[in-house]
Amino acid sequence: MTVERFNSKKLAVSFRELFCFLRYAPAYRIQSLTFDSDKAVRRLRDRHPRIPQKYTQMKILVVGQGGREHALVYKLSKCEGVEKVYCAPGNAGTAVDGENVNIAADDLGRLMSFAKRNAIDLTVVGPEVPLVLGIVDEFKLHGLKIFGPSKAAAQLEGSKAFSKDLMKRAGIPTAAYKTFTRLEEAHSYIDVMDEGPLVVKADGLAAGKGVEVCSNRDGAKSAASRMLLQDIHGVAGRKIVIEECLIGQEASILAIVDGDTIIPLETSQDHKRALDGDQGPNTGGMGAYSPAPVVTEAIMDEIIRRILVPTVHTMRVSGYPFSGVLYAGLMLTENGPKVIEYNVRFGDPEAQAVLMRLKSDLAQVLSLAASGRLAELEGLEWDERPAVCVVMASEGYPGSYGKGRVIEGIYDADNLPDTKVFHAGTSSKDMHVLNDGGRVLGVTAMGDTIPEAKAAAYRAVSKISWDGGWYRSDISDKA
Repeated sequence: MTVERFNSKKLAVSFRELFCFLRYAPAYRIQSLTFDSDKAVRRLRDRHPRIPQKYTQMKILVVGQGGREHALVYKLSKCEGVEKVYCAPGNAGTAVDGENVNIAADDLGRLMSFAKRNAIDLTVVGPEVPLVLGIVDEFKLHGLKIFGPSKAAAQLEGSKAFSKDLMKRAGIPTAAYKTFTRLEEAHSYIDVMDEGPLVVKADGLAAGKGVEVCSNRDGAKSAASRMLLQDIHGVAGRKIVIEECLIGQEASILAIVDGDTIIPLETSQDHKRALDGDQGPNTGGMGAYSPAPVVTEAIMDEIIRRILVPTVHTMRVSGYPFSGVLYAGLMLTENGPKVIEYNVRFGDPEAQAVLMRLKSDLAQVLSLAASGRLAELEGLEWDERPAVCVVMASEGYPGSYGKGRVIEGIYDADNLPDTKVFHAGTSSKDMHVLNDGGRVLGVTAMGDTIPEAKAAAYRAVSKISWDGGWYRSDISDKA
């Protein structure tokens, strides 16, 4: 296994020898092993990497319809040698930067037929649902190149219990937890927990609404009852995970993985709560910025050593080799970084901020990863300027909201320097852009510093309006 960490200085660390040892001593926990990182860096820099494959006339299909997918379409469309980028089903923004295809993201049969009929060279899956349904397995079975994890590996996001059990086996730092399917047992466990915040999670996918942070034991009991008794999340909530509430700053670490090689991307920080000051209910994310200064180089080295490497290794030795985007949502506690959750795809809105800064050819990176050839990559090049993404949402989100309201000012915002308006929940009708979801736009801008990037993003936000549109005003203030 190779782990390569590239920032703007192209720092790299190799763990190949470490895992040659682990292959013959799988019972050892990775935390107990040490390595000479300086020697590894010198060894990797002395390599003579093969010349990366050049791609010409590629046709790419992006699956999904949110802000993450628009960011992917936007970056891929600018790659050298990419002829066409399709997005299924897409939104009003992907229709401008690519070509929309009216196929739902979970309609695996029609997506595969489209890829065959149009000789798609690479499919990139945005959301988690088709990954958990097994789109990668189906495409590969028919000889189609696709970037993302298998159905078995996608359990890392598709099942909270699976991911927590994997972390326990691998010795990965995370919150103490237990899993339940019976309400009485869940309540009994809560009764013996210390009074204070607890987290109750639906085991399966719940459209970003399956996690409840409860301030006390009574709140945790109520959350468990809603999931197990009232069935508010359906089958996704018929098994739950109850865990201690971690305290600290959150950070998002995304890495491109091909089963053997891990390339972490630049760091970012999301804002999950709906309101300023991290108040209000949880959302899918109200904004993000990159890089996250709270993740120092020393902390990043610890994340690679104690979290990313053992995750990929344990997945492989457990029979679920991981390829795709490994997203580790972390809490930086006083005892070091701990995993809150895993995702198996680009984060949203983290992708908007991170990809805005990527200068390397994204099509080449993803194609090499899908082919198991990431080790050929010479490195990633980044714009050193920070990026800030501010999400604009529909009135009522994260609850119910109205649709079909005309959005004004997108063109003016999009034409500001170093700014891009990524569409999420939008549609178009009669030459107008309409809100069509809870999170509607991800207004993203770069600047020489994080405060300057924030000012540029909010300058663009001020030009956009629609009836009921709203946003947080403090994105990136924790930097």
